[in-house]
Amino acid sequence: QVQLVESGGGSVRAGGSLRLSCAASGRIFSSYIIGWFRQAPGKEREFVAAQRWSGGSTYYGDSVKGRFTISRDYARNTVDLQMNSLKPEDTAVYYCAVDRGMTVTTTAGAYDYWGQGTQVTVSS
Repeated sequence: QVQLVESGGGSVRAGGSLRLSCAASGRIFSSYIIGWFRQAPGKEREFVAAQRWSGGSTYYGDSVKGRFTISRDYARNTVDLQMNSLKPEDTAVYYCAVDRGMTVTTTAGAYDYWGQGTQVTVSS
C-alpha cells in the first residue's frame, strides 16, 4: 500500500510560481512511476508530468512543457513539481499518483494510488 500527500498549493497571479510536493510513504519500489495530474472543474483529469521514483527521465504534458519541472527530493523523500510562468488555465486541483507498472503512461486510469489533491488557483 502507498500513501500520498500533496502540499504547496495556493493562489498566485499569472506569471508567478508555485512548488508542489508529494510525500510518499509505504511500500514503494524504485521502478514505480510517480505522476502529477490536474483536474479543472468540468474537465477530465489531465496528465502534467511523471518520472520514476528512482529518478531519471522526465515526461511532461504539452501544455506545461518548458514551464513545469518534476524532480525527486531524496532528503525529504518527496516528488516535487516546480511550476513557473503560471497561467490562469493552470488553475486546477493537482494530484500526485503512483503507477506500479513498468512503462511511463499519461493515462490516469493506469495509476494505482492517488493523493487527495491540492488546489492551485492562478488569477489574471
